[in-house]
Amino acid sequence: MKFLCLIFFDERVLDDLSKRQYDALIDESLAYDERLRESRHLIAAQALQYAREAVTLRVRGEDVSITDDPFAETKEQVGGFLLIQARDMNEAMRVASGFPGARLGGVEVRPVKELRASWSDA
Repeated sequence: MKFLCLIFFDERVLDDLSKRQYDALIDESLAYDERLRESRHLIAAQALQYAREAVTLRVRGEDVSITDDPFAETKEQVGGFLLIQARDMNEAMRVASGFPGARLGGVEVRPVKELRASWSDA
């Protein structure tokens, strides 16, 4: 099964890290990604720019509204994601709990709903 792991954190917490702490977190995260790749759990992983760089589009009929803000106005924002392969939710939670960025906030683990054969499988 595929699972999307959304990584949430308060961007101010990341800003408060020293350069040494930030670099260590990035190195640890990249090493964890590599271990997941080697174990065939990792499908994709990316960090995201800060929420202040986000744009939200809302389409209602022919009308498109654009907001220069993230969709959710919360203290914690989505900072990245992992798309993983796991046997079940328990294994997915185990995999996600090892991600170093989880220590800054949280990780939401959601099963992927396959609507049709994935375009990437074609």
